[in-house]
Amino acid sequence: MRWTRETLTAGAAVALLTLTGCAGSGGSDDAQEKIPATATGSLEDLAADVKCKPNIQTDADEIRQAICNNSDGKFVLATFATDRGQRDWINDAKDYGGFYLVGRKWVAVGDDGVVEALRGTLGGDVEIGTDHHAHAGHGG
Repeated sequence: MRWTRETLTAGAAVALLTLTGCAGSGGSDDAQEKIPATATGSLEDLAADVKCKPNIQTDADEIRQAICNNSDGKFVLATFATDRGQRDWINDAKDYGGFYLVGRKWVAVGDDGVVEALRGTLGGDVEIGTDHHAHAGHGG
């Protein structure tokens, strides 16, 4: 089965809305403690690293996606067959806001506190989606 950009984007939107709604922004400047080397492995390997039992939502050749919950909070964990598939998914999903912990062929999505906590175990780079709060409520 081939996944289209629209299908992947819809999945990302649902995952983000389920987890974060309209997540706030911010983060702590002192959260820049030593970051471990970026983790690798299957979705199950990554979930085990952060002590969660993944609830698989999508299990396809191009993407595997699960909802996870651990002591840090609730988040989406996704693994990808290709780097390009991962980047396309992230680029589309970032339109919905949220915080993304990005590793090689995997992404964890959650609120800023959860993503920072996961980064302490999984390593990776944090990317932030578009904040639409600044555009809401134009009076007139």
